[in-house]
Amino acid sequence: MTNLIDIENLGKRYDGFALAGVNLAVEPGCVVGFIGSNGAGKTTTLKATLGIIGADEGTVRLFGQAVTPGSAALDELKSRIGVVLDTCAFPSTYRVRDAGLVGRAAYATWDAALFDRLLNTFGLAPKKKVSELSRGMGMKLTLAFALAHHPELLVLDEATAGLDPMARDEVLDILRDFMATGERGILMSTHITSDLEKIADTVACIDGGRMVFTKPKDVITDEAGVARCRAAEVEALLASDLFAPGALRVMRHDYGVDVLVPDRFAAARALPDLVVDKATIEDYMTLMLKGESR
Repeated sequence: MTNLIDIENLGKRYDGFALAGVNLAVEPGCVVGFIGSNGAGKTTTLKATLGIIGADEGTVRLFGQAVTPGSAALDELKSRIGVVLDTCAFPSTYRVRDAGLVGRAAYATWDAALFDRLLNTFGLAPKKKVSELSRGMGMKLTLAFALAHHPELLVLDEATAGLDPMARDEVLDILRDFMATGERGILMSTHITSDLEKIADTVACIDGGRMVFTKPKDVITDEAGVARCRAAEVEALLASDLFAPGALRVMRHDYGVDVLVPDRFAAARALPDLVVDKATIEDYMTLMLKGESR
């Protein structure tokens, strides 16, 4: 089956920043979490994926077709995508219900009944002005709009930012329903890595415009671990020859040493007195970006 997104060796240069060699794919039935610090290149990658900006090198394909900014073919491809960027897309003078009029004019597949149901689910009053919405409510309106034309792919940039934990869980439930057919996909950029632990299949990390890792989420949260070590335990772990050179990430701090291990079970078997916690996505990212490779 054709991937929904295929990014190969993507490059984009600006003064003071360069995106280089970015490879990323979203398969049908897959939620890909896209993480990294501010300025790492996430939004630039998303904009190139959607044809908002052109790439300097590499290729981007949506549904198997090359993305060419400004082309009629890209307009057709975009009709199959729901997009939520990090700010509300509608003018402040609009009322909530006006977004539905835009959707009806823009999409042949617009589902007014679904849009109304989503507004109700999200607690969005149709007569309320966009200027009166909080950041979180504005994101809910944009998400309702993105879902109401039955897209095959969602591209989300900080879509749960500004929402309280209960509201984020509500949004994640809706995204799970969206994925229920097994044929759709989501590319989800977020700083809230705990959301990805609940929904993502794959996690991809970018830093300084370059990909750091792309891993199945379960490899990160079920197999990897963080050993909480004293100095002597670090040396014992390094001397154990359990892991290939460069496979560990070591980060020292005031109260000990954290070591990212790719197999927490193997580490615990070899050194029974060692405390090895399950890794969270945030643990994994932090140690991969800041830890010393050993």
